[in-house]
Amino acid sequence: MPDVQSLVNDFLNQLKKRKIEGSQATAKQTGELLRSFISQQRVPHTNQAGALIDAVRTLGEQLIAANPVELAVGNIVRRVLHIIREEDLSLATAAIAGMGLSAASDDEDDVERADNPGLSAVAVAAAARSTLRPPSLQTLLEDVPDSTAIPRTSSSGGDSEGKSKSIDKGSRGRKLKHDVIEAVNELIQDIATCHELIAEQAVEHIHQNEVILTLGSSRTVLEFLCAAKEKKRSFRVFVAEGAPRYQGHLLAKELVARGLQTTVITDSAVFAMISRVNMVIVGAHAVMANGGVIAPVGLNMVALAAQRHAVPFVVLAGSHKLCPLYPHNPEVLLNELRSPSELLDFGEFSDCMDYGSGTGSSLLHVINPTFDYVPPKLVSLFITDTGGHNPSYMYRLIADYYSADDLVVKGKPVTGS
Repeated sequence: MPDVQSLVNDFLNQLKKRKIEGSQATAKQTGELLRSFISQQRVPHTNQAGALIDAVRTLGEQLIAANPVELAVGNIVRRVLHIIREEDLSLATAAIAGMGLSAASDDEDDVERADNPGLSAVAVAAAARSTLRPPSLQTLLEDVPDSTAIPRTSSSGGDSEGKSKSIDKGSRGRKLKHDVIEAVNELIQDIATCHELIAEQAVEHIHQNEVILTLGSSRTVLEFLCAAKEKKRSFRVFVAEGAPRYQGHLLAKELVARGLQTTVITDSAVFAMISRVNMVIVGAHAVMANGGVIAPVGLNMVALAAQRHAVPFVVLAGSHKLCPLYPHNPEVLLNELRSPSELLDFGEFSDCMDYGSGTGSSLLHVINPTFDYVPPKLVSLFITDTGGHNPSYMYRLIADYYSADDLVVKGKPVTGS
């Protein structure tokens, strides 16, 4: 197995140099790196989840700083931190159930907590509270296997008791890591299959003889439209070219290759063509906690045109793009500027860049932003791998994936002696 630190350094370099294209690829590689990192972590006998969380936070802070505008990195780091907390709570609940925690004396509670130092205090407290609540229907239907209960040690034989406790501590640490890695594997699988899950819903939203407008290139949009075509839906697609990178040209070629009727239009023609459109379907770079969308530049103009003509504006986004932060949070970098060479040929405009005028600066400036921000009031519907959702519901959906303690990812500061 390769050294984890070398994997981390390689991934950091790729993030800093913007070598990884697309949020899905970035999210998947982040998940795979965190899985390798966790598998090689040595957890202490006490507060195992806390030690694992601190280690992942320290690494996550480095990953986020390497490319702050790629919010998928922070999303996956926070998802993994949430997984650790959930698995720790699950083990604590199983341990308490196995020990038969009840309304016993405080002394007995202290002894039982002392026998299980690997469980974090927060998890034990949360598990204890959960045992006092009436069981839900799902809890009644699900039978907790005996293997999840942590066995109690014998009260006789001091040496053997100490050895068995040591074994229990080590096994609990391995159990926590194993469960976390299994959950991270499921997360990586969800990221890999999100396009298919979203595409399965296409037939519910695209109908016969409709005209669909999109902008730029998105694999999620491509699979969504092609899935509707495979269900014998006949429709036409208008593709705004997405200047200055002209990613729409690539999408148009893919659609034609799959047998869809496609028309390429300029970005400036969106308002002129929107009256012929039945629905706008676009991808997203990230979906914020307020339901706002960070999307390729030009999409805010498309959303305004759609609102003006009462055309539904639908955003497709996998769950790895759901960000628990708000646009005004200082941790959020909404945009970055790309190279001016995508807009102008330096050779052709070199005479406009006269540095000999005495001011020491050029009279010609070029600004080439990467993203737009689309406010939630312009979005009609979000379609994720879990189904369709209104913008007002997104904060509830996002809350299921993250813990409030992990919104700001910062490792513990190193204190000197």
